[in-house]
Amino acid sequence: MHENRTTYPKRKTQMYEQLQELPKKYKVLALVKMSKVRASQILPLRKKLKGEVEFVSIKDKVAQKALEKVEIPGIKDMISELTGQCLFMFTNMSPFKLNVLLAKNKIMLAARGGDISSIDIVVPEKNTGIAPGPMLTEFKEAGIPTKIDQGTIWISKETTPVKKGEPINEKLAPLLGKLDIKPVEAGIALYSAVEEGFKYSEEEMVIDVEKIRNEFAQLHQEAVNLSIEAAYVTPENIGQILAKAAQSARSVSVESGFMTDETKEQILQKADSQARALAGQAKDYTPA
Repeated sequence: MHENRTTYPKRKTQMYEQLQELPKKYKVLALVKMSKVRASQILPLRKKLKGEVEFVSIKDKVAQKALEKVEIPGIKDMISELTGQCLFMFTNMSPFKLNVLLAKNKIMLAARGGDISSIDIVVPEKNTGIAPGPMLTEFKEAGIPTKIDQGTIWISKETTPVKKGEPINEKLAPLLGKLDIKPVEAGIALYSAVEEGFKYSEEEMVIDVEKIRNEFAQLHQEAVNLSIEAAYVTPENIGQILAKAAQSARSVSVESGFMTDETKEQILQKADSQARALAGQAKDYTPA
């Protein structure tokens, strides 16, 4: 028979208490799935977002039990998503802004076999500092030319063993690590989030900042063009409206032959051109 437990490990107890209190302290609870995230990606974010975001690595069962007791709208909707290794982020920042910040804080990581390279992997000509031995075979298999000089392996010619978008094989990955080449760009994206009772999915929180910026710029220009056409004066468009009005006035002056200091030269040129054309027509005229 199994007796019901009355004591729990201190770490689990602390996590349980945290997950009871933090949702009351912050407006936003965001969930990150750690299946494709490395621990080395989290530390820089902790430092970068210190004071704004509180990170809690969770165990699914402890988190599920803790959130079941939290009477905050939307929180219980996340319980079914707590599978595998997860991370909670508690903040008062909008989940959309948080997701944008996470996207901006990508880092370059060492490769693992099967990873897709985010860049052209360029191995420069240099002294590797590695002693000769079995490593020579690894360089050869990777297609990187080497030589032995002063008791170490030298790369004798700059090489690009993998292009951007290509997979990195199992043998090349550890070799790149020894050369301190990090070809894999990695970032973190929110899986879901709850903000004041509203739950957002991963797709809903993805924002293309550049696309939105361009759309705003286009709409702004269209609004300026419309205000100029309608002669609706604003501090921003008054110069353009006055320039358009001045040009229209000059055109009317020239067309009507009303001379001003600005238009007399154009009017005279137009009259001369018309006179020459009329003279040419008269010269070619043959009476019936």
